[in-house]
Amino acid sequence: MTIAKELREQSSDQLEFNLKEQQQQLFKLRLQAATEKLDAPSNLRNFRREIARIKTILHQRSTESQPAT
Repeated sequence: MTIAKELREQSSDQLEFNLKEQQQQLFKLRLQAATEKLDAPSNLRNFRREIARIKTILHQRSTESQPAT
């Protein structure tokens, strides 16, 4: 797990790549949960939160680059 400060230091391309990786991992965990072979159910929450952090930072960057109307 990375903290928000570390994520903000990354470029947007790196964040988008990390977002895709996190989403793929979350998908795999959901499949494991469906087949009842999930080792740590708390990992689902952690991956969802990590995805939310990344999306928030990307959204903040996109709104900063747009001029206010």
